[in-house]
Amino acid sequence: MPTAAEMLEQEFGCYADLIAAHAAEQPDAEAIVADSRRISYAELDAYGNRIAAGLQRDGVAAGESVAICGLNGWVYAVLWLGILRAGACVAPFAQSSTPEALQLMLEDSGAKIYFADADIAAATDVPDHVTLIALDDDAAFEGWLPDDGAKPEPVTIDPKHGFNIIYSSGTTGMPKGIVQSNEMRWRQLKALASPPGTVAILSTPLYSNTTLVIFLPTLAWGGKAVLMKKFNTLEFLELSEAEGVTNAMLVPVQYKRLMAEPSFDDFDLSAYRLKFCTSAPFAAELKADILKRWPGGLVEFYGMTEGGGSCSLMCHEFPDKLHTVGRPMDGHDIRLIDEDGQEVGEGEIGEIVGRSATMMNGYKNRPEQTREGEWYDAEGNRFIRTGDVGRFDEDGFLTLMDRRKDMIISGGFNIYPSDLEAVVKEHPEVEEVAVIGVANDDWGETPVGVVVGPSDAEAIREWANAKLGKTQRLSEVRIVDELPRSAIGKVLKRELRDALKLG
Repeated sequence: MPTAAEMLEQEFGCYADLIAAHAAEQPDAEAIVADSRRISYAELDAYGNRIAAGLQRDGVAAGESVAICGLNGWVYAVLWLGILRAGACVAPFAQSSTPEALQLMLEDSGAKIYFADADIAAATDVPDHVTLIALDDDAAFEGWLPDDGAKPEPVTIDPKHGFNIIYSSGTTGMPKGIVQSNEMRWRQLKALASPPGTVAILSTPLYSNTTLVIFLPTLAWGGKAVLMKKFNTLEFLELSEAEGVTNAMLVPVQYKRLMAEPSFDDFDLSAYRLKFCTSAPFAAELKADILKRWPGGLVEFYGMTEGGGSCSLMCHEFPDKLHTVGRPMDGHDIRLIDEDGQEVGEGEIGEIVGRSATMMNGYKNRPEQTREGEWYDAEGNRFIRTGDVGRFDEDGFLTLMDRRKDMIISGGFNIYPSDLEAVVKEHPEVEEVAVIGVANDDWGETPVGVVVGPSDAEAIREWANAKLGKTQRLSEVRIVDELPRSAIGKVLKRELRDALKLG
């Protein structure tokens, strides 16, 4: 067997084989810390074999899907290896999904085996042809596994087959299944190298690509992954200090809560090398505070689960560009197009489209929506549409404006909610703000601000409108206790609109 280092030089290889190589080279090194369990590479490899053998025993063939739904834990972590070692495709579902959405995802994925936490399983009508296995009951899981020492039949991994299916977050209707191939993930594993001694802490869910772009490379390169079941500021800081954490992937709202933690500066975080952020708008002033008070570099990634083009901002290297999401990563082609699909001129605003070696196969069972999410240049090259609107500056750094669907057209003028939100945030009483466009008979649409913090909505509206341009002014301000967010920190404007009965 080649070494792990030799495998990572190959044009294509298998994640499961990398773990086997690490188990041979460093059997006693810790791979996973979760649920008070410390799992070595030798133990991880053995669990991978037993899970793969169990799946084959239960009729799961290479290329088929296995579903998972629950909170982070050691079983969830080792299941990724076992499923992939069987040549199957991991289909992780968001535990926040409605029972109806979970049933639809189960059907869409084609999974025969479903690992789920007890409360999720109880609320879902699991079809008779699907075998349900407890995810959060160690005894039940161990009872399902074949005996110690069991090994699966060898399988050939097809580079084009699905490595995983990540379902887009949706609270109603049917989330789209984003199929990422073995080939795509291998390229990503190679690109996101983790140096020796990496200890990564993961506090976002294992169904999210945000988590996977750190979790999978950390283990592929022989590091240690520390998993939190749920994010808590003090627990995060305590684990960071105790485990000598070097890397973290967090979303902006988590960074905000950590920097506001009164005891933050009391913890020894000197082992940190790099911190990463993605998934939601990341305020420049928050980035600056992190750079000032938290050891190690800070890197922001901008991209989509669907793949395409991504940007990165090395915040510690470009402190004057914190208002941007950085420049296109090596090998990533990012362009801006107008409503007619034509590329915009230099310095103009347009929808962001991207192309790279890491792009989804498509949306599972949805060829039409796959086509709608694509754009082709004059040479016929395939790009993925992001739905985001942005602008490049003179140095090639990309500034995000908004989601295209969130842009407000009022009296024929384009209004970007992020511009208004930036102004409202300047008010000392405002903790958070979201701006939503609502229907208006006179103007077509008009912006409404939803804020957390103040008690006098009209005072905030008047204050903001005195600073905003004539076409940008807020027609109304609503006060709420908190903004609804997804598990990875994105403000759910649709939920907010529905809850407040806005247009």
